[in-house]
Amino acid sequence: MSVKDIITVPNETLKKISEPIEKIGINEKNLIKDLFETMYHSNGIGLAAVQVGILKRVLVIDVSTKNEKKTPLSFINPVIRKLSDETSIYEEGCLSIPDTFIEIERPKICEVDYIDENGENKNLKCDGLLSTCLQHEINHLDGKLIIDQLSKLKRDFIIKKISKNKKNPDRIIV
Repeated sequence: MSVKDIITVPNETLKKISEPIEKIGINEKNLIKDLFETMYHSNGIGLAAVQVGILKRVLVIDVSTKNEKKTPLSFINPVIRKLSDETSIYEEGCLSIPDTFIEIERPKICEVDYIDENGENKNLKCDGLLSTCLQHEINHLDGKLIIDQLSKLKRDFIIKKISKNKKNPDRIIV
């Protein structure tokens, strides 16, 4: 398997809606392995296929800490079935928006239907960081980013900063 390049804003692929997976074969299983390898390599806790330029409805998550045993979860064609009225706020980062963290308020509990990599229909009810991460990654599959919740001025500033840093890869910020 291999570590994939993660695309970053302002790449327009991130705004596209991912297509459902019709059949789970070796290519889809390899994609899941690549997503895990890329996510772990990048020190992330979640990664959607669209973030590596593949418009398929698949994502991976592992919210375990460094001191805990890894708990990798993969989701194919996830659909949010229920969201709680109660909310929680996390400072969210995104591998496709480097060096940017934004406080986001989301429903505290979510319930998701999905297919696992063995083709079995599953349902997961979760809260806390897992709920937040799952909602964040499903947003990616729908072409939505955390910066979409900001004003146009703040969003444009972040995109301009990231684009400038891409053009000056040897620049060091102290």
